[in-house]
Amino acid sequence: MRVEEGFQPVPFVEGNPYSTDPVLPALLKRILPSEVFQDVDKDLTRFGGEVLTTMRELTQRATPPQLVQYDNWGRRVDDLRTSEGWRGLKDVYHREGIVAISYERKYREHSRPYAFAKLFITAADSDVMVLLEVCRGVSRVLELVGSPALKQDVLPRLISRDPAQAFTAGQWMTERPGGSDVSRTETVASPVAGATAQYGPQYKIDGFKWFSSATDSDVALALARTGRPEDGSRGLSLFLIPVRLPLIRPPGTPRPPALTNNIFIHRLKNKFGTKIVPTAELSIEGAEAYLLGQPNQGVKLITPVLNITRTHSAVGSVAYLRKCLAIATAHSHGRAIKGGRQLLKDTPLHVAELAKLHVLYRALVHFVFGSVVLLGKTECGVATESESLRLRLMTPAIKAFAAEKCTTAMEECMTMLGGEGYMEENGITKLIQDGLVEKIWEGTITVLSLDLVRAVEKSPALNAFIQWAHDVLTSCPEKLVKALDEPLANLRKALGVLPDVYKAPMPPLVPRPALFLFCHIASSIYLLEHAIWAFKTSEPGYETDLEVFRRWVMEGGLDVALENVRRVKDVSDERVRADATIVYGTKPKAHARL
Repeated sequence: MRVEEGFQPVPFVEGNPYSTDPVLPALLKRILPSEVFQDVDKDLTRFGGEVLTTMRELTQRATPPQLVQYDNWGRRVDDLRTSEGWRGLKDVYHREGIVAISYERKYREHSRPYAFAKLFITAADSDVMVLLEVCRGVSRVLELVGSPALKQDVLPRLISRDPAQAFTAGQWMTERPGGSDVSRTETVASPVAGATAQYGPQYKIDGFKWFSSATDSDVALALARTGRPEDGSRGLSLFLIPVRLPLIRPPGTPRPPALTNNIFIHRLKNKFGTKIVPTAELSIEGAEAYLLGQPNQGVKLITPVLNITRTHSAVGSVAYLRKCLAIATAHSHGRAIKGGRQLLKDTPLHVAELAKLHVLYRALVHFVFGSVVLLGKTECGVATESESLRLRLMTPAIKAFAAEKCTTAMEECMTMLGGEGYMEENGITKLIQDGLVEKIWEGTITVLSLDLVRAVEKSPALNAFIQWAHDVLTSCPEKLVKALDEPLANLRKALGVLPDVYKAPMPPLVPRPALFLFCHIASSIYLLEHAIWAFKTSEPGYETDLEVFRRWVMEGGLDVALENVRRVKDVSDERVRADATIVYGTKPKAHARL
């Protein structure tokens, strides 16, 4: 039989990633003023078409970078060669203003949701996520603490829409001794006596960065030690490092290599995913750098970066799930079973599993964009004190929860295509590979759970969150209270437990399950907030919003989160010792001395 004879599988067809999305258009309609929504809706619909065509074509031409360390004469050149697709994707991101929108602030506090929505619909169809993530963070730092000269020369390039002028940025924090623990940073910064301070106090940087994001960038943020090693993180300062010198060059000037600022690429990282992103180990041997802010305040100054990069990571996780779910849903329209007589979309058991994933997806989108709204308000100075406090809790929470939930859900989407889902060509395998890094970048789930504990201990943020949640619950119309009696009761019960869960001193095993309990409550409240709005405004399909809220509270894992907290809250020291024995075995007896 020839290949074109016999049964021919029906390819799935994805629609516009914005206009066919079951959540985002209605969410934006709720959170944006009507005149802003009209502009944003029009642009996102247009851009969705670009994603299906231009972005996907460029992604197909994006291949892993190559490093040529020496030329044919034996000279060190560290020539980092990136693909046409990678460079083209960067150009599209610049032209579309995915970084610029947030800082042009045409729509004030609503600019952040607009920019993240634009990123959301394209993130899974390009590989420039990490690059844009860091550009946004560096831009915010320069906006807050950059010198006048940096704000004049560098910041406009970081947020430029002109690919010929635009800068990209890297983030060089991770070192070999500490990973996420920057207190063990070995890189040292020394002031340069008598140097001009055009961009700020000039220093020389010496060290080794084990994981440099977007090594082909123009500038990078880096932590370096200006205090004593024993000072830990309190002895770190924040610097802007030009990756190449001169930093500002006349138009048309060839791009010099990183060697011009004594930065040497040791090797490219061999990663599990995000393979087209040029990530490297760097030797920094006397690089010129400019101090940002005050000395020894580096960790404090990177907080705005973390707010943005963690939010960016959460958006990325859910964006990967968006595409996987779109593929699985589209596939159900063409794949037939029972001898070809019944489509998957008409098979209740299959649709029920898809529905579980759609409920999770809706909860995550509302949860993540709820935090994005707070970020936009805080940056524009219009957030209430309560909203600013809630953002401190929401930022680590959305990053951890989205990364954890999306990974498993993407695997489920893959299985819904059967063997076809396991094929590289359909894209789900690559999305899983790339998405897994979100469980590590900017803090693992355990690290983020401890950060949430610190936020609760050092501020009244939890009280602000609980008050907001009660306000949303109280705003529920009487008709909905009756229709949603059981899920509302369960949600109130969980909310009532939360203060006791975070009561100090917290038992050692509680922070991680406590984070998941917090996330289940917060995402439920955001779903309820949207359902109330949809009901009051008689939005088409508001019944679905009510059902999604009911299912998420009753079936989405809130009860499991409560039980997990209860189980570990009173764990004895013996349990902790037993954990160590299970993992590491019985401690061997000391050998007798001869």
